[in-house]
Amino acid sequence: MTTTRPVDDLLSAGTRMGPVELHVEDLDAMLAYYRDVVALDHLAESGGTHVLGRHGVPTMTLSHTPGLPRFDRSGAGLFHTAVLFETREALAAAVARVAQSGLGRYTGSADHLVSEAFYFDDPEGNGVELYFDRPSDSWKRGPDGRPLMDTLFLDPNRFLTDNLTDAEVQRPTGVARVGHVHLQVGDIPTAKQFYVGTLGFDEIVDMGSALFVSAGGYHHHVGLNTWNSRGAGPRAASLGLGTMDIVLPTADDLGALRERLEARRILVTDDGRTSTFADPWGSRIRVTVDA
Repeated sequence: MTTTRPVDDLLSAGTRMGPVELHVEDLDAMLAYYRDVVALDHLAESGGTHVLGRHGVPTMTLSHTPGLPRFDRSGAGLFHTAVLFETREALAAAVARVAQSGLGRYTGSADHLVSEAFYFDDPEGNGVELYFDRPSDSWKRGPDGRPLMDTLFLDPNRFLTDNLTDAEVQRPTGVARVGHVHLQVGDIPTAKQFYVGTLGFDEIVDMGSALFVSAGGYHHHVGLNTWNSRGAGPRAASLGLGTMDIVLPTADDLGALRERLEARRILVTDDGRTSTFADPWGSRIRVTVDA
């Protein structure tokens, strides 16, 4: 992949997504979904906040905040959290467990060329994608080297028949981390200016109504769309997305990002190893350095 942008304006190739925080009303139901059905381990608890993940890698943080209004699906905020599985067998097991649980709602599946994905709503209506990446050396690429993506039919029954094993259904194995986060925004030009121009992601695909950006040649770390939210203004406090994490490899990477944010007069809360700020619609982003 080629770029004419200065290196200091780009996020490091080692950038990855960290856990996503959800503000939840019915903590028991949400724990039953993410811990007992998706089979994330319970990693930590502090007051009403529960951290879930796999093999010590945090994936979801559930913060019990009853009394907040429901998320307005026509507003800015979370479209879905995408959980990446290491194998097709682990993905199949998670999909089967969710389907059999009766919790939440199945909304579809797709072959995206770079990945195979299944879509759900959790018990409080937050979008969830469960997916597996094809090896990156098999991805089709355009003349500029960027990955090509599509939305093709993926038969869920055939996928489960081909990949489901009894051992995996008992407890899916391997790490299940956040691969990307997909947000609803008010308009794509503003989203591009912030996520590409300020944060330093590379533009992978701009569909007009949706934008996909990444670091290091990945198909996308952040998706942004206006399919339900065109013209949306700043978010009000609600259930759903709290904070999404971006993890950078080194303190120098964080320092370069901090300089870009300060140059654009974006308000940042910073403690030296963590910077927290909001995107143009008020969705909170926390950037940390890899442990």
